[in-house]
Amino acid sequence: MSEAEFPHDDEAISLTGKLATFTDLWSPKIVSRFNGLDVMVVKCKGAFNWHAHPDTDDFFFVLRGTLRIELRDRMVEVGPNQLFVVPKGVEHRTVADEEVHLLLIEPAGTPNTGDVRTATTKVAI
Repeated sequence: MSEAEFPHDDEAISLTGKLATFTDLWSPKIVSRFNGLDVMVVKCKGAFNWHAHPDTDDFFFVLRGTLRIELRDRMVEVGPNQLFVVPKGVEHRTVADEEVHLLLIEPAGTPNTGDVRTATTKVAI
């Protein structure tokens, strides 16, 4: 789906509405694009695998719940309406003790595991 196929100025996007359309976990859904970036929502519960993104930072904005971002040297807790950016190349994993809803923004085509061989296929909703 190209950037032109996503709603922009004349149509607001309900993130809550988009999140209500799926139940799968750890599978980002693209809700919009701008300037070559994917804007996504995702539901998480449990622990994701350790990984790093060699070419891009990793942006997390918590919509609901509390996300723990574990780095090799520390841990950051991110609550509702808070964001955290993991710098490119920094190994990390995300952990959600209860279901967490996130807004993610990253360059289009960025694999969620840092490796295209193991990444989830992202779909637009």
